[in-house]
Amino acid sequence: MKKFSVEALARMIGAETDGAVQASFDGVSTDSRTVKPSDCFFAIAGEKFDGHDFVAEVFSKGAACAVVSRQLGNARLAGRPILRVDDTVKALGDFARHYRQQCSFKVIAITGSVGKTTTRQMIHHVLSQRYRAAQSPKSFNNSIGLPMTLLAAEPDDDVVVAEIGANHPGEISYLTRIAQPDIAVITNVHPAHLEGFGDIDTIVREKLSITEGLGTNGLLIINADIEQLVGACAAGGLVFRSFGMSPRADYRAEGITCLGLNSSFIISGTEIHLPLPGPGNVENALAACAVCSQFRLSIDEFADAVRTIKSVSMRAELLQVGTVTILNDCYNANPASMRNALEILAGLASERNPQGERRLVFVCGEMAELGRESERLHAELGTQAASLGVELLLAVGKSAWITAEAASNAAGGNLETARFADTVSLCNSLEKYIKGRDIILVKGSRAAKLETAVEKLKELFAPAPTTYAIEEVARPSTTRRAVEAETKETRRGLLRRSP
Repeated sequence: MKKFSVEALARMIGAETDGAVQASFDGVSTDSRTVKPSDCFFAIAGEKFDGHDFVAEVFSKGAACAVVSRQLGNARLAGRPILRVDDTVKALGDFARHYRQQCSFKVIAITGSVGKTTTRQMIHHVLSQRYRAAQSPKSFNNSIGLPMTLLAAEPDDDVVVAEIGANHPGEISYLTRIAQPDIAVITNVHPAHLEGFGDIDTIVREKLSITEGLGTNGLLIINADIEQLVGACAAGGLVFRSFGMSPRADYRAEGITCLGLNSSFIISGTEIHLPLPGPGNVENALAACAVCSQFRLSIDEFADAVRTIKSVSMRAELLQVGTVTILNDCYNANPASMRNALEILAGLASERNPQGERRLVFVCGEMAELGRESERLHAELGTQAASLGVELLLAVGKSAWITAEAASNAAGGNLETARFADTVSLCNSLEKYIKGRDIILVKGSRAAKLETAVEKLKELFAPAPTTYAIEEVARPSTTRRAVEAETKETRRGLLRRSP
């Protein structure tokens, strides 16, 4: 980010000041562990730690100033440039909004029930072929992450690709007014965070509130296959462009093929080859294509660039561990993403198990925040798992037990299930249930921390490491010490596989 004076920051966020404010800063941090010299530190109270407890520490690391929301009463801080506000999270957002207004880069803001991160990475990957593009470093899509994404951008960046998430009404409206996007994208709308929203209509309204930050020349891009979303846009008189499989979509996919870890589709006569699995990623690619076309990239340029996109960690990430195949999709879960992951699992079966000799295993965590619809949606998931050929379902958490029961019933008893109270219990039993050639989907909401199960599977099935020994080559007049010295120097020709 560009350099700001502490005095200018105080004006932007309406802060009272302690100490001298003549200093300047060129970075922002909310984590005392990563503060660098000349950073501005925003002290934020989290669930486990309160940044106010580390203000003295960040100054010892060379921080230029600190923004706080309470008196600190530490004599070591006397005379330090400290800015006091009522709410440090709001102050961070206010500063990010000012910074965004002072920079000329375009902002693409992405929201949706699923697909935000993959769509963001696709857009960034493609646009980076021609433009100087920045993006969220991770799924930074909340009231702290979004401002940090904007503030991390450089003034000479051409475009910033950001995510906007929400688990309660009003959150997207607040964040989009900070981001002030030039292009707003709604990837889709599905049942997710129902505990906070109540019903799908409320979710549609929340996603559409992303338009509140659009400027007069801003563009809204939506999924044409979501009837409620299209209807709400029409009812509200919103102008938009669309993508999807529907004949009414402006960017329409035809000839879709999803096989194993790859997908392909045709758009405007051009075939797109996507090294990512499942219909969900086709949808993400369509959204990315619609955005990239606004930056004067042709369909052919998009097709060339997207061929080299990489999968996102813990999102349909394929791992071959010894003889077992693991589909690591445990970043988060809702009904739509669960269905997509199961379809990818079924595709892997066709590609890697044509004779049906390898079992399909579903390590199923709970889907969180579904409110009153939780039982019904977990039961539907079980029915889907059975219909797609799952043979063993390991259920973690009481809601997932509903999935296991529904799957067993739907399969007529031809599907084995086991229930676990938590991920620790699951990990302690994996060796008992998993066989050496299984194809395993691991997926659940973040609270389940099912990545622990993935690590346990690696531990159980990773091949034993190969060991090597130094071959001492006998030579006339060559001492052991000389051989050892030569070994350290070159390591060449002296390694042989141990028996």
